[in-house]
Amino acid sequence: MNSLKPYLIRAVYDWIVDNHLTPHLLVDADNNNGSLPTDHIENGKILLNIRPQAVEALSLGNKTIEFNARFNGKATLIEVSVNAVMAIYAKENGKGLVFDQEFEGNDDKPPSIQTPGKPNLRIVK
Repeated sequence: MNSLKPYLIRAVYDWIVDNHLTPHLLVDADNNNGSLPTDHIENGKILLNIRPQAVEALSLGNKTIEFNARFNGKATLIEVSVNAVMAIYAKENGKGLVFDQEFEGNDDKPPSIQTPGKPNLRIVK
C-alpha cells in the first residue's frame, strides 16, 4: 500500500496556495536522503518556502519533493525525502499538518479484527 504522507502533503500544499498563503515545509535535515543547503540548517532542521513564486519545477512526488530555488543568490536543486518532512503549514496563520516522527503512512496490515463465531440466539416465548 502506498504511503498516505505524500498525498497529505500535496493536499495541504494545494489548500495553502488556493488560499493565497505561503506554504512552508519543515524538514528533518538529519534524516533527509536528498540535498539541502547546509548553510541554512539549524538544530538539524530546515524551513523551506515552497511558494510557487519562490521555486521552480516543484515536484511533490511520492518519495521525494524536488525543486529549484535560490539561496544567497545561488541557484540550488533541493531534494527532500518525504519521510523527512516534519510539517507543512501556511506561514501567515500556521494552519497545516504536523507529522509524527514515526509517521510513515505505510500501514502494511490493517489491525486485526476478531470475527465472532456463530450467533448465540434463542427463541423467547
